[in-house]
Amino acid sequence: MTSPLETAERPQDMKRIVIEPLTRVEGHGKVTLLQGKNRNIRQARLHITEFRGFEKFIQGRPYWELPVLVQRLCGICPVSHHLAAAKATDMIVGAGELTPTATKIRRLMHLGQTVQSHALHFFHLCSPDLLFGFDDDVQHRNITGVIEDFPDIARQGVLLRKFGQEVIRVTAGKRIHGTGAIPGGVNKSLSLDEIRYLQDDIARNIGWAQGALELLKNIISEHYEHHMQFGTIQSNMMSMVRDDGAFELYHGGLRAKAVNGDTIFDHVDYVNYNDYIRESVKDWSYMKFPFITSLGEEEGWYRVGPLARINNCDYMRMPLAETERQEFMALGNGLPVQSTMAYHWARLIELLYCTEAIAELLCDPDLVRKELRIQGNLQGSGTGVVEAPRGTLFHHYEIDERGIVEKASLIVSTTNNNQAMNESIRRVANQYLDGNRLNEALLNHVEVAIRAYDPCLSCATHAMGKMPMELNLVDASGELVDRLEKRVTGRIMRTI
Repeated sequence: MTSPLETAERPQDMKRIVIEPLTRVEGHGKVTLLQGKNRNIRQARLHITEFRGFEKFIQGRPYWELPVLVQRLCGICPVSHHLAAAKATDMIVGAGELTPTATKIRRLMHLGQTVQSHALHFFHLCSPDLLFGFDDDVQHRNITGVIEDFPDIARQGVLLRKFGQEVIRVTAGKRIHGTGAIPGGVNKSLSLDEIRYLQDDIARNIGWAQGALELLKNIISEHYEHHMQFGTIQSNMMSMVRDDGAFELYHGGLRAKAVNGDTIFDHVDYVNYNDYIRESVKDWSYMKFPFITSLGEEEGWYRVGPLARINNCDYMRMPLAETERQEFMALGNGLPVQSTMAYHWARLIELLYCTEAIAELLCDPDLVRKELRIQGNLQGSGTGVVEAPRGTLFHHYEIDERGIVEKASLIVSTTNNNQAMNESIRRVANQYLDGNRLNEALLNHVEVAIRAYDPCLSCATHAMGKMPMELNLVDASGELVDRLEKRVTGRIMRTI
Protein backbone atom coordinates (compact mmCIF):
# COMPACT_ATOMS: atom_id res chain seq x y z
CA MET A 1 0.00 0.00 0.00
CA THR A 2 2.95 2.34 -0.42
CA SER A 3 1.67 5.66 -1.72
CA PRO A 4 2.57 6.52 -5.33
CA LEU A 5 1.90 10.20 -4.75
CA GLU A 6 5.60 11.05 -4.52
CA THR A 7 7.85 10.06 -7.43
CA ALA A 8 11.52 9.89 -8.33
CA GLU A 9 10.87 11.65 -11.65
CA ARG A 10 11.81 15.31 -11.68
CA PRO A 11 8.72 17.56 -11.53
CA GLN A 12 10.25 19.85 -14.17
CA ASP A 13 10.10 16.95 -16.64
CA MET A 14 6.36 16.50 -16.21
CA LYS A 15 3.17 18.22 -17.31
CA ARG A 16 1.22 20.01 -14.60
CA ILE A 17 -2.60 20.06 -14.64
CA VAL A 18 -4.56 22.29 -12.27
CA ILE A 19 -8.27 22.09 -11.37
CA GLU A 20 -9.33 25.09 -9.31
CA PRO A 21 -11.68 25.44 -7.55
CA LEU A 22 -13.66 22.23 -7.02
CA THR A 23 -17.44 22.38 -7.37
CA ARG A 24 -20.40 20.64 -5.74
CA VAL A 25 -18.32 20.01 -2.62
CA GLU A 26 -18.41 21.85 0.70
CA GLY A 27 -15.48 24.28 1.00
CA HIS A 28 -12.66 25.53 -1.19
CA GLY A 29 -9.89 23.45 -2.75
CA LYS A 30 -8.01 22.65 -5.93
CA VAL A 31 -6.33 19.64 -7.54
CA THR A 32 -2.93 19.50 -9.25
CA LEU A 33 -1.76 16.55 -11.33
CA LEU A 34 1.76 15.85 -12.59
CA GLN A 35 1.92 13.72 -15.71
CA GLY A 36 5.05 11.72 -16.55
CA LYS A 37 6.60 10.97 -19.93
CA ASN A 38 4.45 7.88 -20.40
CA ARG A 39 1.35 10.04 -19.77
CA ASN A 40 0.59 8.30 -16.47
CA ILE A 41 -0.29 10.55 -13.55
CA ARG A 42 2.73 10.37 -11.28
CA GLN A 43 1.49 12.70 -8.60
CA ALA A 44 -1.98 13.81 -7.47
CA ARG A 45 -2.57 16.44 -4.84
CA LEU A 46 -5.78 17.74 -3.34
CA HIS A 47 -4.90 21.19 -1.96
CA ILE A 48 -6.89 22.87 0.78
CA THR A 49 -6.29 26.49 -0.08
CA GLU A 50 -7.62 28.33 2.93
CA PHE A 51 -6.36 28.44 6.50
CA ARG A 52 -9.11 28.25 9.13
CA GLY A 53 -7.15 28.14 12.40
CA PHE A 54 -10.10 27.09 14.54
CA GLU A 55 -7.89 25.27 17.03
CA LYS A 56 -6.22 28.60 17.78
CA PHE A 57 -9.51 30.51 17.89
CA ILE A 58 -10.75 28.18 20.63
CA GLN A 59 -7.80 28.89 22.91
CA GLY A 60 -8.58 31.45 25.58
CA ARG A 61 -12.31 30.69 25.62
CA PRO A 62 -14.10 29.12 28.62
CA TYR A 63 -14.83 25.42 28.16
CA TRP A 64 -18.61 25.82 28.58
CA GLU A 65 -18.77 27.85 25.36
CA LEU A 66 -17.27 25.09 23.24
CA PRO A 67 -20.38 23.07 22.24
CA VAL A 68 -21.90 26.21 20.73
CA LEU A 69 -18.67 27.82 19.55
CA VAL A 70 -17.10 24.97 17.57
CA GLN A 71 -20.15 24.21 15.45
CA ARG A 72 -19.50 27.51 13.67
CA LEU A 73 -16.89 25.46 11.81
CA CYS A 74 -19.68 24.26 9.54
CA GLY A 75 -23.23 24.94 8.46
CA ILE A 76 -23.67 21.47 6.95
CA CYS A 77 -22.63 19.27 9.89
CA PRO A 78 -22.75 21.59 12.93
CA VAL A 79 -24.43 18.95 15.10
CA SER A 80 -21.39 16.68 14.72
CA HIS A 81 -19.07 19.34 16.12
CA HIS A 82 -21.70 20.30 18.71
CA LEU A 83 -21.88 16.74 20.05
CA ALA A 84 -18.15 15.98 19.85
CA ALA A 85 -17.46 19.13 21.88
CA ALA A 86 -20.27 18.31 24.30
CA LYS A 87 -18.84 14.83 24.89
CA ALA A 88 -15.39 16.33 25.52
CA THR A 89 -16.80 18.85 28.00
CA ASP A 90 -18.78 16.05 29.69
CA MET A 91 -15.39 14.65 30.68
CA ILE A 92 -14.19 18.08 31.80
CA VAL A 93 -17.14 18.53 34.18
CA GLY A 94 -16.74 14.98 35.48
CA ALA A 95 -19.95 13.61 34.00
CA GLY A 96 -18.97 9.98 33.63
CA GLU A 97 -22.38 8.79 32.47
CA LEU A 98 -25.24 11.01 31.37
CA THR A 99 -28.87 10.53 32.28
CA PRO A 100 -30.88 8.28 29.93
CA THR A 101 -32.89 11.30 28.80
CA ALA A 102 -29.80 13.35 27.90
CA THR A 103 -28.16 10.45 26.06
CA LYS A 104 -31.25 9.61 24.02
CA ILE A 105 -31.99 13.21 23.07
CA ARG A 106 -28.40 13.60 21.88
CA ARG A 107 -28.69 10.38 19.90
CA LEU A 108 -31.91 11.58 18.30
CA MET A 109 -30.25 14.88 17.41
CA HIS A 110 -27.34 13.00 15.83
CA LEU A 111 -29.64 10.76 13.80
CA GLY A 112 -31.45 13.83 12.47
CA GLN A 113 -28.10 15.37 11.54
CA THR A 114 -27.09 12.28 9.58
CA VAL A 115 -30.42 12.16 7.73
CA GLN A 116 -30.26 15.80 6.62
CA SER A 117 -26.60 15.60 5.61
CA HIS A 118 -26.88 12.34 3.67
CA ALA A 119 -30.04 13.55 1.93
CA LEU A 120 -28.35 16.80 0.94
CA HIS A 121 -25.29 15.04 -0.43
CA PHE A 122 -27.05 12.33 -2.40
CA PHE A 123 -30.00 14.23 -3.87
CA HIS A 124 -28.45 17.67 -4.40
CA LEU A 125 -24.73 17.08 -4.99
CA CYS A 126 -24.33 13.56 -6.42
CA SER A 127 -27.60 12.58 -8.06
CA PRO A 128 -26.94 14.72 -11.17
CA ASP A 129 -23.86 12.62 -11.99
CA LEU A 130 -25.61 9.35 -11.22
CA LEU A 131 -28.88 10.11 -13.01
CA PHE A 132 -27.46 11.83 -16.10
CA GLY A 133 -23.97 10.35 -16.40
CA PHE A 134 -20.57 11.90 -15.79
CA ASP A 135 -20.38 13.20 -19.39
CA ASP A 136 -23.78 14.91 -19.48
CA ASP A 137 -23.89 18.57 -20.51
CA VAL A 138 -22.77 20.68 -17.57
CA GLN A 139 -25.70 23.08 -17.88
CA HIS A 140 -28.06 20.13 -17.36
CA ARG A 141 -25.98 18.06 -14.92
CA ASN A 142 -27.03 19.86 -11.73
CA ILE A 143 -29.86 20.02 -9.21
CA THR A 144 -31.93 22.16 -11.58
CA GLY A 145 -31.74 19.37 -14.15
CA VAL A 146 -32.86 16.87 -11.52
CA ILE A 147 -35.84 19.05 -10.63
CA GLU A 148 -36.83 19.34 -14.30
CA ASP A 149 -36.35 15.68 -15.27
CA PHE A 150 -37.07 13.89 -11.97
CA PRO A 151 -39.33 16.21 -9.94
CA ASP A 152 -40.51 13.46 -7.58
CA ILE A 153 -36.94 12.46 -6.71
CA ALA A 154 -35.93 16.08 -6.14
CA ARG A 155 -38.98 16.66 -3.94
CA GLN A 156 -38.22 13.59 -1.84
CA GLY A 157 -34.67 14.81 -1.32
CA VAL A 158 -35.87 18.21 -0.13
CA LEU A 159 -38.43 16.72 2.26
CA LEU A 160 -36.07 14.07 3.62
CA ARG A 161 -33.57 16.77 4.45
CA LYS A 162 -36.32 18.90 5.95
CA PHE A 163 -37.32 16.02 8.21
CA GLY A 164 -33.75 15.64 9.47
CA GLN A 165 -33.58 19.37 10.13
CA GLU A 166 -36.86 19.25 12.05
CA VAL A 167 -35.44 16.51 14.29
CA ILE A 168 -32.48 18.81 14.96
CA ARG A 169 -34.75 21.79 15.64
CA VAL A 170 -36.86 19.87 18.14
CA THR A 171 -33.83 18.53 20.04
CA ALA A 172 -31.34 21.42 19.68
CA GLY A 173 -33.58 24.49 19.53
CA LYS A 174 -32.98 25.42 15.90
CA ARG A 175 -32.00 23.73 12.64
CA ILE A 176 -28.48 25.18 12.38
CA HIS A 177 -26.15 26.02 15.27
CA GLY A 178 -28.49 24.90 18.04
CA THR A 179 -27.77 24.86 21.77
CA GLY A 180 -29.36 21.59 22.93
CA ALA A 181 -26.23 19.80 24.20
CA ILE A 182 -24.43 21.31 27.20
CA PRO A 183 -21.56 20.03 29.38
CA GLY A 184 -23.01 17.13 31.35
CA GLY A 185 -26.25 16.72 29.40
CA VAL A 186 -28.89 18.66 27.49
CA ASN A 187 -30.92 21.80 28.21
CA LYS A 188 -34.39 20.48 27.32
CA SER A 189 -36.43 17.34 26.96
CA LEU A 190 -39.15 16.76 24.35
CA SER A 191 -42.85 17.36 24.71
CA LEU A 192 -45.46 14.83 23.64
CA ASP A 193 -46.61 17.24 20.93
CA GLU A 194 -43.05 17.43 19.51
CA ILE A 195 -42.79 13.66 19.48
CA ARG A 196 -46.14 13.26 17.71
CA TYR A 197 -45.13 15.92 15.19
CA LEU A 198 -42.02 13.94 14.21
CA GLN A 199 -43.87 10.61 14.22
CA ASP A 200 -46.38 11.91 11.67
CA ASP A 201 -43.74 11.88 8.91
CA ILE A 202 -41.49 9.00 9.92
CA ALA A 203 -43.13 6.14 7.96
CA ARG A 204 -43.09 8.20 4.75
CA ASN A 205 -39.42 9.07 5.26
CA ILE A 206 -38.45 5.44 5.82
CA GLY A 207 -40.16 4.63 2.52
CA TRP A 208 -38.32 7.42 0.73
CA ALA A 209 -34.99 6.23 2.13
CA GLN A 210 -35.75 2.73 0.82
CA GLY A 211 -36.68 4.21 -2.55
CA ALA A 212 -33.45 6.20 -2.80
CA LEU A 213 -31.44 3.06 -2.07
CA GLU A 214 -33.28 1.07 -4.73
CA LEU A 215 -32.76 3.89 -7.22
CA LEU A 216 -29.02 3.88 -6.59
CA LYS A 217 -28.74 0.11 -6.86
CA ASN A 218 -30.58 0.19 -10.19
CA ILE A 219 -28.25 2.91 -11.51
CA ILE A 220 -25.17 0.95 -10.46
CA SER A 221 -26.49 -2.35 -11.86
CA GLU A 222 -26.91 -0.81 -15.33
CA HIS A 223 -23.18 -0.05 -15.54
CA TYR A 224 -21.85 -2.19 -12.70
CA GLU A 225 -18.22 -2.55 -13.77
CA HIS A 226 -17.86 1.16 -14.52
CA HIS A 227 -19.29 2.34 -11.21
CA MET A 228 -17.60 -0.25 -9.01
CA GLN A 229 -14.16 0.23 -10.59
CA PHE A 230 -14.25 4.00 -10.93
CA GLY A 231 -11.57 5.55 -8.74
CA THR A 232 -11.27 2.36 -6.70
CA ILE A 233 -8.31 2.08 -4.35
CA GLN A 234 -7.22 -0.37 -1.65
CA SER A 235 -7.15 1.07 1.86
CA ASN A 236 -7.46 0.39 5.57
CA MET A 237 -10.78 1.33 7.18
CA MET A 238 -11.47 2.97 10.56
CA SER A 239 -14.67 3.75 12.46
CA MET A 240 -16.41 3.42 15.80
CA VAL A 241 -18.39 0.29 16.67
CA ARG A 242 -20.57 -0.57 19.63
CA ASP A 243 -19.25 -2.88 22.36
CA ASP A 244 -20.83 -5.89 20.63
CA GLY A 245 -19.54 -4.84 17.21
CA ALA A 246 -22.81 -3.28 16.04
CA PHE A 247 -22.99 -0.23 13.80
CA GLU A 248 -22.66 2.93 15.90
CA LEU A 249 -22.71 6.67 15.27
CA TYR A 250 -22.73 8.35 18.70
CA HIS A 251 -20.56 6.39 21.12
CA GLY A 252 -18.32 3.32 20.96
CA GLY A 253 -14.79 2.01 20.57
CA LEU A 254 -12.47 2.53 17.62
CA ARG A 255 -11.96 -0.34 15.16
CA ALA A 256 -9.55 -0.45 12.21
CA LYS A 257 -9.36 -3.14 9.54
CA ALA A 258 -6.71 -3.82 6.93
CA VAL A 259 -7.27 -4.32 3.19
CA ASN A 260 -7.49 -8.09 3.68
CA GLY A 261 -10.06 -7.72 6.44
CA ASP A 262 -7.68 -8.42 9.32
CA THR A 263 -8.21 -6.38 12.47
CA ILE A 264 -5.53 -3.76 13.12
CA PHE A 265 -7.03 -2.64 16.44
CA ASP A 266 -10.45 -3.09 18.00
CA HIS A 267 -12.65 -1.57 20.73
CA VAL A 268 -10.04 1.06 21.48
CA ASP A 269 -11.13 3.71 23.99
CA TYR A 270 -11.20 6.87 21.87
CA VAL A 271 -9.76 8.87 24.75
CA ASN A 272 -6.48 7.17 23.84
CA TYR A 273 -6.71 7.84 20.11
CA ASN A 274 -3.30 9.55 20.11
CA ASP A 275 -1.72 6.18 20.89
CA TYR A 276 -3.06 4.78 17.62
CA ILE A 277 -3.26 7.70 15.18
CA ARG A 278 -0.70 10.30 14.18
CA GLU A 279 -0.86 13.23 11.74
CA SER A 280 1.79 14.16 9.19
CA VAL A 281 2.11 17.57 7.52
CA LYS A 282 2.73 18.48 3.87
CA ASP A 283 3.96 21.88 2.75
CA TRP A 284 1.38 22.08 -0.06
CA SER A 285 -1.84 21.73 1.96
CA TYR A 286 -3.43 23.20 5.09
CA MET A 287 -5.00 19.78 5.72
CA LYS A 288 -3.00 17.18 7.65
CA PHE A 289 -2.49 13.52 6.75
CA PRO A 290 -3.46 11.07 9.52
CA PHE A 291 -2.13 7.51 9.62
CA ILE A 292 -2.27 4.47 11.89
CA THR A 293 0.86 4.65 14.02
CA SER A 294 1.65 0.93 14.03
CA LEU A 295 1.70 0.81 10.20
CA GLY A 296 3.63 4.03 9.61
CA GLU A 297 2.96 6.98 7.34
CA GLU A 298 3.36 5.15 4.01
CA GLU A 299 1.19 2.13 4.79
CA GLY A 300 -1.06 3.41 7.57
CA TRP A 301 -3.43 5.82 5.83
CA TYR A 302 -7.08 4.83 5.93
CA ARG A 303 -10.63 5.75 5.01
CA VAL A 304 -13.52 6.78 7.28
CA GLY A 305 -17.20 7.52 6.73
CA PRO A 306 -20.11 5.38 5.48
CA LEU A 307 -17.93 2.94 3.52
CA ALA A 308 -15.69 2.29 6.51
CA ARG A 309 -18.58 2.07 8.96
CA ILE A 310 -20.51 -0.48 6.90
CA ASN A 311 -17.36 -2.52 6.26
CA ASN A 312 -16.27 -2.47 9.91
CA CYS A 313 -19.47 -3.22 11.82
CA ASP A 314 -20.64 -6.78 12.52
CA TYR A 315 -24.32 -5.96 12.11
CA MET A 316 -26.90 -3.15 12.16
CA ARG A 317 -29.69 -3.18 14.73
CA MET A 318 -32.38 -1.87 12.36
CA PRO A 319 -33.89 -4.75 10.32
CA LEU A 320 -34.32 -3.05 6.94
CA ALA A 321 -30.83 -1.59 7.05
CA GLU A 322 -29.32 -4.90 8.17
CA THR A 323 -30.82 -6.69 5.17
CA GLU A 324 -29.29 -4.06 2.89
CA ARG A 325 -25.93 -4.27 4.70
CA GLN A 326 -25.73 -8.02 4.11
CA GLU A 327 -26.40 -7.53 0.39
CA PHE A 328 -23.73 -4.83 0.27
CA MET A 329 -21.10 -6.90 2.08
CA ALA A 330 -21.63 -9.77 -0.35
CA LEU A 331 -20.00 -7.56 -2.99
CA GLY A 332 -16.64 -8.04 -1.28
CA ASN A 333 -16.77 -11.86 -1.14
CA GLY A 334 -15.60 -11.81 2.45
CA LEU A 335 -13.27 -8.82 2.09
CA PRO A 336 -13.97 -5.14 2.73
CA VAL A 337 -15.72 -3.43 -0.19
CA GLN A 338 -13.14 -1.01 -1.62
CA SER A 339 -15.02 0.70 -4.46
CA THR A 340 -14.95 4.47 -4.06
CA MET A 341 -18.39 4.83 -5.65
CA ALA A 342 -19.70 2.33 -3.07
CA TYR A 343 -19.57 5.25 -0.64
CA HIS A 344 -22.94 6.32 -2.11
CA TRP A 345 -24.42 2.85 -1.56
CA ALA A 346 -23.16 2.73 2.05
CA ARG A 347 -24.37 6.28 2.66
CA LEU A 348 -27.93 5.39 1.68
CA ILE A 349 -27.89 2.27 3.85
CA GLU A 350 -27.03 4.63 6.71
CA LEU A 351 -29.84 6.97 5.68
CA LEU A 352 -32.29 4.07 5.91
CA TYR A 353 -30.82 2.99 9.27
CA CYS A 354 -31.23 6.48 10.71
CA THR A 355 -34.87 6.81 9.70
CA GLU A 356 -35.60 3.42 11.28
CA ALA A 357 -33.66 4.34 14.43
CA ILE A 358 -35.53 7.67 14.73
CA ALA A 359 -38.85 5.81 14.55
CA GLU A 360 -37.72 3.49 17.34
CA LEU A 361 -36.32 6.24 19.54
CA LEU A 362 -39.44 8.40 19.23
CA CYS A 363 -41.31 5.67 21.15
CA ASP A 364 -38.93 5.86 24.12
CA PRO A 365 -40.55 7.39 27.24
CA ASP A 366 -37.19 8.74 28.45
CA LEU A 367 -37.40 11.54 25.87
CA VAL A 368 -39.98 13.44 27.94
CA ARG A 369 -38.38 13.03 31.36
CA LYS A 370 -36.73 15.97 33.16
CA GLU A 371 -33.45 14.48 34.43
CA LEU A 372 -31.28 16.44 32.00
CA ARG A 373 -27.83 17.04 33.46
CA ILE A 374 -25.22 15.72 35.89
CA GLN A 375 -21.90 17.17 37.01
CA GLY A 376 -18.94 15.96 39.04
CA ASN A 377 -15.48 17.34 39.73
CA LEU A 378 -13.76 19.52 37.15
CA GLN A 379 -11.07 17.73 35.12
CA GLY A 380 -8.16 19.22 33.20
CA SER A 381 -8.94 17.71 29.81
CA GLY A 382 -11.62 16.00 27.79
CA THR A 383 -11.97 14.07 24.53
CA GLY A 384 -15.12 13.64 22.49
CA VAL A 385 -15.56 11.49 19.39
CA VAL A 386 -18.60 10.90 17.20
CA GLU A 387 -19.18 9.41 13.78
CA ALA A 388 -20.07 12.50 11.76
CA PRO A 389 -21.86 11.90 8.43
CA ARG A 390 -18.47 12.14 6.69
CA GLY A 391 -16.59 9.97 9.18
CA THR A 392 -14.89 9.82 12.57
CA LEU A 393 -14.55 13.23 14.23
CA PHE A 394 -12.15 13.91 17.13
CA HIS A 395 -12.26 16.85 19.57
CA HIS A 396 -9.74 17.17 22.43
CA TYR A 397 -9.43 20.09 24.86
CA GLU A 398 -7.19 20.98 27.79
CA ILE A 399 -8.11 23.73 30.28
CA ASP A 400 -6.43 25.65 33.10
CA GLU A 401 -7.67 26.00 36.69
CA ARG A 402 -10.04 28.80 35.64
CA GLY A 403 -11.74 26.65 33.00
CA ILE A 404 -10.08 28.48 30.09
CA VAL A 405 -9.01 26.41 27.07
CA GLU A 406 -5.23 26.17 26.79
CA LYS A 407 -5.05 23.61 24.02
CA ALA A 408 -7.46 22.30 21.39
CA SER A 409 -6.93 19.53 18.86
CA LEU A 410 -9.45 18.56 16.18
CA ILE A 411 -9.23 15.85 13.54
CA VAL A 412 -12.22 16.31 11.27
CA SER A 413 -13.68 13.57 9.11
CA THR A 414 -12.36 14.89 5.80
CA THR A 415 -8.84 15.10 7.24
CA ASN A 416 -9.01 11.37 7.97
CA ASN A 417 -9.89 10.78 4.29
CA ASN A 418 -7.24 13.17 2.95
CA GLN A 419 -4.72 10.65 1.61
CA ALA A 420 -7.46 8.41 0.25
CA MET A 421 -8.96 11.26 -1.77
CA ASN A 422 -5.55 11.99 -3.27
CA GLU A 423 -5.19 8.31 -4.23
CA SER A 424 -8.62 8.21 -5.87
CA ILE A 425 -7.85 11.40 -7.83
CA ARG A 426 -4.66 9.84 -9.20
CA ARG A 427 -6.51 6.65 -10.16
CA VAL A 428 -9.24 8.51 -12.06
CA ALA A 429 -6.79 10.83 -13.78
CA ASN A 430 -4.78 7.84 -15.04
CA GLN A 431 -7.96 6.22 -16.33
CA TYR A 432 -9.39 9.19 -18.21
CA LEU A 433 -6.66 11.75 -19.03
CA ASP A 434 -4.90 11.30 -22.36
CA GLY A 435 -2.42 14.11 -21.75
CA ASN A 436 -3.12 15.98 -24.99
CA ARG A 437 -6.43 17.75 -24.66
CA LEU A 438 -8.70 18.68 -21.77
CA ASN A 439 -12.46 18.55 -21.64
CA GLU A 440 -15.14 19.27 -19.07
CA ALA A 441 -15.94 15.57 -18.75
CA LEU A 442 -12.40 14.93 -17.45
CA LEU A 443 -12.77 17.79 -15.02
CA ASN A 444 -16.02 16.29 -13.74
CA HIS A 445 -14.59 12.75 -13.53
CA VAL A 446 -11.98 13.99 -11.06
CA GLU A 447 -14.64 15.81 -9.08
CA VAL A 448 -16.93 12.76 -9.07
CA ALA A 449 -14.19 10.80 -7.28
CA ILE A 450 -13.81 13.55 -4.68
CA ARG A 451 -17.57 13.98 -4.23
CA ALA A 452 -17.95 10.29 -3.40
CA TYR A 453 -16.22 11.04 -0.09
CA ASP A 454 -18.65 13.90 0.63
CA PRO A 455 -15.75 16.13 1.72
CA CYS A 456 -16.21 19.20 3.87
CA LEU A 457 -12.98 20.81 2.70
CA SER A 458 -12.97 23.78 5.01
CA CYS A 459 -15.68 22.72 7.50
CA ALA A 460 -17.39 25.97 6.55
CA THR A 461 -20.34 26.76 4.27
CA HIS A 462 -19.94 28.37 0.90
CA ALA A 463 -22.23 29.61 -1.87
CA MET A 464 -22.79 26.49 -3.94
CA GLY A 465 -22.68 27.03 -7.67
CA LYS A 466 -21.06 30.47 -7.62
CA MET A 467 -17.45 29.40 -7.99
CA PRO A 468 -15.73 29.47 -11.38
CA MET A 469 -13.27 26.73 -12.27
CA GLU A 470 -10.15 26.67 -14.38
CA LEU A 471 -8.38 23.56 -15.70
CA ASN A 472 -4.88 24.09 -17.13
CA LEU A 473 -2.60 21.66 -18.98
CA VAL A 474 1.06 22.76 -18.89
CA ASP A 475 3.99 20.96 -20.51
CA ALA A 476 7.44 20.37 -18.98
CA SER A 477 8.78 23.69 -20.28
CA GLY A 478 5.97 25.60 -18.58
CA GLU A 479 4.11 26.32 -21.80
CA LEU A 480 0.32 26.33 -21.53
CA VAL A 481 -0.98 23.56 -23.80
CA ASP A 482 -4.70 23.73 -23.14
CA ARG A 483 -7.14 25.51 -20.84
CA LEU A 484 -10.82 25.17 -19.96
CA GLU A 485 -12.77 27.66 -17.86
CA LYS A 486 -16.12 27.09 -16.17
CA ARG A 487 -17.92 30.39 -15.70
CA VAL A 488 -20.29 31.16 -12.83
CA THR A 489 -23.16 30.57 -15.25
CA GLY A 490 -22.01 26.98 -15.74
CA ARG A 491 -20.81 27.65 -19.30
CA ILE A 492 -17.59 25.85 -20.35
CA MET A 493 -15.15 27.80 -22.54
CA ARG A 494 -11.82 26.86 -24.12
CA THR A 495 -9.68 29.99 -23.74
CA ILE A 496 -6.57 28.94 -25.61
